[in-house]
Amino acid sequence: MIKRYATRRESDHTRYLELNSYRFLRPGWPHSKRFTRRLIGDAATITDAELAALLGFEWRARLTAAWLIGVGRRGAFREHIRGLLLDSEVCYSGRGYCFALARFGTHADAEILTADLNRYLPRTDLRYDQPDALGALLRLDVRLGTHHADRFTQPDSLWDRWVQALVHLSDQPGHSPDEQRRWTDLQCDFADGWTRP
Repeated sequence: MIKRYATRRESDHTRYLELNSYRFLRPGWPHSKRFTRRLIGDAATITDAELAALLGFEWRARLTAAWLIGVGRRGAFREHIRGLLLDSEVCYSGRGYCFALARFGTHADAEILTADLNRYLPRTDLRYDQPDALGALLRLDVRLGTHHADRFTQPDSLWDRWVQALVHLSDQPGHSPDEQRRWTDLQCDFADGWTRP
């Protein structure tokens, strides 16, 4: 399963590397059509049992499974993803969980993302998936007409303190809340624009 879904060759990298780098979102990437077609096909054909198994492996398999779940909008995995996101056992996979929750797009998903930010933004010693969680929550707030992210993005908020504590991020405009939402929008809008092969 890992070989078929996570480490499958896509252009000059494996699938999980493409998903982690977001290279497929760049305009003009020459392998975009093939990558997209294969990802959609796998999201449609992978079984729930295979997805659950992938979510039990290391970060590469988990990241890929989360993307397949998000592309297929398999909301039945919401609670499984909730547990994995809040536990934050491995690096990188959380960005896939946040993508899936943004794609599901419900109030329950906003609550999961809020719980994650409440848990991890005060931990300025950690750099998990807070940017992805904030971007997904901001997207959901707009779509749902809610204001869950407001408490995290006000001046001198938990987000500001988290970014300032990570010296290498504090002067980078790419870590603004607007930029985090833009990245989530790019991912979800790209996924929304896909058609079945």
